[in-house]
Amino acid sequence: MFQDESSSVTSSPLQVFSMMSLSPNLGSPYPWLRELKSEERGLYLIHLLLTCANHVANGSLENANITLEQISLLASPDGDTMQRMAAYFTEALADRILKAWPGLHKALNSTRINLVSEEVLVRKLFFEMFPFLKVAFVLTNQAIIEAMEGEKMVHIIDLNAAEPAQWIALIQALSARPEGPPHLRITGIHQQKEVLDQMAHRLTEEAEKLDIPFQFNPIVSKLENLDIEKLRVKTGEALAISSVLQLHSLLASDDEHLRKKSPLASKNLNGIPLQRALQMNQSTLGELLEKDMVNGYSPSPDSTSSSPLSSTASVKVDSFLNALWGLSPKLMVVTEQDSNHNGSTLMERLLESLYSYAALFDCLESTVSRASLERLKVEKMFFGEEIKNIIACEGAERKERHEKLEKWIQRLDLAGFGNVPLSYYGMLQARRLLQSYNCDGYKMKEESGCIVICWHDRPLFSISAWRCRK
Repeated sequence: MFQDESSSVTSSPLQVFSMMSLSPNLGSPYPWLRELKSEERGLYLIHLLLTCANHVANGSLENANITLEQISLLASPDGDTMQRMAAYFTEALADRILKAWPGLHKALNSTRINLVSEEVLVRKLFFEMFPFLKVAFVLTNQAIIEAMEGEKMVHIIDLNAAEPAQWIALIQALSARPEGPPHLRITGIHQQKEVLDQMAHRLTEEAEKLDIPFQFNPIVSKLENLDIEKLRVKTGEALAISSVLQLHSLLASDDEHLRKKSPLASKNLNGIPLQRALQMNQSTLGELLEKDMVNGYSPSPDSTSSSPLSSTASVKVDSFLNALWGLSPKLMVVTEQDSNHNGSTLMERLLESLYSYAALFDCLESTVSRASLERLKVEKMFFGEEIKNIIACEGAERKERHEKLEKWIQRLDLAGFGNVPLSYYGMLQARRLLQSYNCDGYKMKEESGCIVICWHDRPLFSISAWRCRK
């Protein structure tokens, strides 16, 4: 893992790179950079990203600018895994710098247009290119079917009603019940009316085709502003709740509260990981990512020091989960990113997100052509925007606060929910789905009664089922 100090100085590629001046005296455009082999380039990009983040965190904007210039010579949105990923981390670091000048930042973004149609398209591409959401939908639907056996009135609350495919599959499964289909009501929550209108149209069409009594109740709202009363849960209904990649966004509401309670949040811990990075002895980028040793700092799944939520306390999330518990659902299924992107410092978040997004970009490298326009869209408009939010934003603006499964287990347990093991049949369906991708990298493992989907050994998404403890 680590060698002694004398050997690491002579043998580590990062140590060699670190001794090279980052000043313009090297000459521009640094011709030796273009001669690096793929593995060397990947290692050097990681070194440059860590160096740049350190400069940004310390306010050394001139040095950050020089480092960004070097990165721009190596990073490319249509290159290999590390080049593509570095392009978006570079953009995020530059955006963070620009936020120091709000007028300049606003002016550069003033004509930016966010089209609902583009967002819907990119989410659909993510759904199709990766098995993660499909596996989550299969496990969620199977858990709902089993929990609702014999129920005549079923109400499902979807906390992010963006993908009709999940509920179309459920409607089809319920229509084949031996006892006949129930009366089904789905309440869909989304902040964009157009998305809910499309969802209502698709589901109503499918229910009519299969002659299932069906109602769709749309609620146009952000999750943090949701009025629980509008969910209109009726007496006699068996309730299920589905949350897909939503709960982490509520952690943003507690940022100021957490900052006041956690003095660590204001301390500068950024220099320490970079020091360790330079002592590494890894020969290839593959080894680097596989062994989780980008900088001698190994992200721990149960590490509490790297997140401001060391006690998992979150006023907004806790009150929201308590409100859901008050609805007495028979079942709640939660899907979340299984990553620790909610650290209090920039360096912590950069390190953790490098691991996670390296795995996600590698998924695409292994399964989709580099020339694919669809791949470029997912990387730029989906992953790129998430990376930018994690790296460039602070406070309530930072929504992508992904946390590990252990944190969600603690929160749900404290809110009065008990874990429901996902059924063997559901897991069998999910494994078959993963196998249908004909890619050895996708793995599924059981953890604390929940399911974690991995790329090789790197956990990426978790699915867990819960019921109210009385």
